[in-house]
Amino acid sequence: MKQTRREFLVRTGALLAASSSLGDLQAQAAGDRLNLLVIHTDEHNFRTLGCYRKQLKTEHALVWGPGAVVETPNLDWLAEHGALCDRFYTSSPVCTPSRASFVSGRFPQNTGAPVNDRPMLGEVVTFAESLRRAGYATGYAGKWHLDGPAKPGWSPARKFGFQDNRCMFNRGHWKQLENTPAGPRVKARSAKGPTDSVAGADRQSFTTDFLTDRTVEFVRAHKDKPFCYMVSIPDPHGPNTVRAPYDTMYARMKFQAPASAAGAQRPSHKGPMMDMARYFGMVKCIDDCVGRILACLKETGLIERTVVVFTSDHGDMCGEHARVNKGVPYEASARVSMLVYAPGLVKPGTIVKQAWATVDFKPTILGLLGAKGDAADEGRDASALLRGAAPADWTDVAFSRNAQGQWLMAVNRRHKLVIWADRDPSLFDLDADPLEMKDLFTDPASRETVRQLALHLQDYCRRSKEPFANLPGIREDLAWCAAGNGPYASPSRPKPSATKRKGKKGKQEEDDDEP
Repeated sequence: MKQTRREFLVRTGALLAASSSLGDLQAQAAGDRLNLLVIHTDEHNFRTLGCYRKQLKTEHALVWGPGAVVETPNLDWLAEHGALCDRFYTSSPVCTPSRASFVSGRFPQNTGAPVNDRPMLGEVVTFAESLRRAGYATGYAGKWHLDGPAKPGWSPARKFGFQDNRCMFNRGHWKQLENTPAGPRVKARSAKGPTDSVAGADRQSFTTDFLTDRTVEFVRAHKDKPFCYMVSIPDPHGPNTVRAPYDTMYARMKFQAPASAAGAQRPSHKGPMMDMARYFGMVKCIDDCVGRILACLKETGLIERTVVVFTSDHGDMCGEHARVNKGVPYEASARVSMLVYAPGLVKPGTIVKQAWATVDFKPTILGLLGAKGDAADEGRDASALLRGAAPADWTDVAFSRNAQGQWLMAVNRRHKLVIWADRDPSLFDLDADPLEMKDLFTDPASRETVRQLALHLQDYCRRSKEPFANLPGIREDLAWCAAGNGPYASPSRPKPSATKRKGKKGKQEEDDDEP
């Protein structure tokens, strides 16, 4: 007898709950297992999603002006029918270390890939490998950035559990892709090789569309058995170019510099404020493509049998604090979207306020599906938060780090402490000051908050073998924050340039992944 939708969800939820307690996905029959589809974007500011703007006051949501809004109805649908994680952070706001932490459940410094263009350790067991071992068909399409300097680097030999990785490429923000008899390749080319030109891009070749088509093909080909698929879209990372009609869709929109940019003393990481009109165009194209993926799941009858995750590797400052790009601990860089649609497991409209991070994703998604983790996992299982109940032993703190050792960060649902290598610590009240314009570190009323976050940060440094904890400025400030008394006094510090590693042509490492 065919199950009704309600009967399937009740049965699936009960089986998953039971198998989760056993830690064994094999306890479920193949037909009762939920599929997993991860949609991952690159350098994506969380305020471009309508569901995240909805959580903020108007002046904090519309930072680029009262009319500067891109609508995201398909991403909002995921939030409305699943969970929105309001305090989800990247473990390092740079591409490679964030991605390594996301797939491995390890802190970036323990993946072999703590900075851009480093290959992840071959011993890493990803969430895809865990599900492959449990009988799932697995695949990946899009930017990988975990196989060293290869660029584009199609179909890396080390698959890390993603069996079908034909459309996985290692590096670059290519705007056009195509299939050929020899396999996929970058379509836009010059005499010197592939380029990131968008000229001539259309609905079939533009990278976001191309990867969406591959996702739909995989879903249709595996609709009769459990699958795990990750599509990694390289937009809205620069260069800020997008195909028609998205290239002119927001051309008449008026953008203004965010309020936090006024009087900012630190120089922009990469020049003047980026072209927000085309950034919005990239976001709109992404949302439309998410709509096509959801339509495929509905058409194939898999929408109630598939966990859909939407997230990003890190954010983009988009003009806040007079900066663009990433690599800093401010919210626009370090905080990212995390939407989890899990029918039968996650109540529609759930808002998770507790802080967690990319290092926690692997244990969390495996916990939600009832799969076994790995002994090397360092992240926490936050699946109970998604179900609406915090575990008794849950600690509401997440951590992030700069790839070059310029800072370490501890953050909870309200406060953020940053320990810098080259300047005094910072403390922000994210409820009262979500734009991070008022540093409370020297406020006597904040001393206990500083102390508690510093103690958590010290514990993280011990557990994760954080090498940056030994940098002179960080070591001395962290010790004072955790236990010091009396007035704060700045320690002697090295010059800022001493904590920065230059990449090719003098560029900061944060941009090494650009074409």
